Amino acid sequence: MIKSTKADEGFNLAGRVDVAERLRKPAQANNVACSIVVKNEADVPIAIKRIINPKFPMDFNIGKEDLLIDDVEGNIKLEVQINSHGNLGVLKSGDIFGQSNQMYSSGRKDIVLVADKMMGKPTLGSNRGNFFRTAAR
Repeated sequence: MIKSTKADEGFNLAGRVDVAERLRKPAQANNVACSIVVKNEADVPIAIKRIINPKFPMDFNIGKEDLLIDDVEGNIKLEVQINSHGNLGVLKSGDIFGQSNQMYSSGRKDIVLVADKMMGKPTLGSNRGNFFRTAAR
């Protein structure tokens, strides 16, 4: 007997991704990827939807074809990452990101994700007063 899972019954999430106005230009640059990552309550990714060269606001639909696992149980949360290097999980300077403020269950159609944070560009500090930098000379 085959066990029926929520994924088999039609796992589906839908909503809209928007970007803060101050970050919209870099978020819509050429060769940028917008990745929507669905995570379970243990913060483990269970689905990923990737859109190349997005325009915001952008509607999304995540279905069972985007799942990384077979069985979906419990509540889920969503994160959005926008970058030009294509790597997920490690935020680099210039990456734009955001996350849902609540937990959801499969079937939700009104999710709103706002990408309102950007990893800052690294700045070089002075060597004065920093033991590790001066000791390494």
